[in-house]
Amino acid sequence: MNQKLKEIQKQIRKVHKFAFTPKYKFEFATQLSKGAFFAITNQTFERLEWDVIFIDEYSIEAKRKVKSLGIAQYTESITATYNYGTVTVKSESLGNEFWDNGRNSKRVQLFIHVFQDIEKKYDREELKKLEKEQESKENWDDYQIPTGLPAPKPIRKSNIVFPILTASVASILLAFVIAKIALTGNYVMILFEYFVGIALAFSIKTGIKLGNFTDFNKLKNILIASICVVFIGDQIFQYNISLTENNLERIGFFEFLKLRLEKGLIIKNINVGSIGLIVSWIIQLGFSFAFGYVSLTRFLISYVIKRIPTEVIDFAFFHFLKDKDEHQVRSELSSLGWSDKQHQNEVFEAISGMIGNNELNRTT
Repeated sequence: MNQKLKEIQKQIRKVHKFAFTPKYKFEFATQLSKGAFFAITNQTFERLEWDVIFIDEYSIEAKRKVKSLGIAQYTESITATYNYGTVTVKSESLGNEFWDNGRNSKRVQLFIHVFQDIEKKYDREELKKLEKEQESKENWDDYQIPTGLPAPKPIRKSNIVFPILTASVASILLAFVIAKIALTGNYVMILFEYFVGIALAFSIKTGIKLGNFTDFNKLKNILIASICVVFIGDQIFQYNISLTENNLERIGFFEFLKLRLEKGLIIKNINVGSIGLIVSWIIQLGFSFAFGYVSLTRFLISYVIKRIPTEVIDFAFFHFLKDKDEHQVRSELSSLGWSDKQHQNEVFEAISGMIGNNELNRTT
């Protein structure tokens, strides 16, 4: 965003919002057609340097990204919706804040300022031309149907063994590392759950590549099982390490757990008891799954998209866009060398992955 827009943003009056996810919404009227609205909205987001992450029949959504200490993160989600001449602009905070300090109102009013500034530059004839260009873009009218496609790679049989194997090895290693850290008293809740979730998802990603296995429901079950292995393995390793390093009399594992529950959980010299310990275990399991689930979803989407050439995805998507059914699209793919059913299914998975990626971008 250029300096001029930054100065305009500073002059916008804040409207403070308080909520678990603060948001601000404003409506204004326009004479634009829906096609022209989308074209100008795209230009508006481009000028403001906000990333467009989702488009449907009546709305377009973008996220504002900022850098802090070299780390880029999204701070607000801005959605512009067209409804028969009425445009609704909504900005919603993406952090964990309860008070937005007026930032959402500034984003909305800045969007409207830029939108209307761009709109003024077009006369009636230019708006009609803009509308046609937008419709042509949405309908892929400029797409040139290729006479050939890149040859498909040799068929690789799907094998679930590899994701199970890589996840199992990672689970055992993580359980040992977490146990050692926990016994030193340096365990940091949430941070380590994040590490466990990411590490397990990455290990399953490796298995996905080795085994060409993309059944998400089964991969999700592998993730859940792996998290349970890490948790149980952590307790077993703590049990054995504690007995070995302290030369304690040998007791049973369940007796060890009973003693842990009786001792409770100590946080900053405060003993929150056995209930606190159980709650901490539930948090460990829940957050590990949440972080792992999002990471695994992203890894899988990336894999199913990257294994298919872009030209092939575009070719199939174009024919779906032209209202052809699955059987007809398979015929089109077959005519250009993609006749094997598994290859065709992988193309369809790639298209679903692109759609899923757009949805994921809205929620993360």
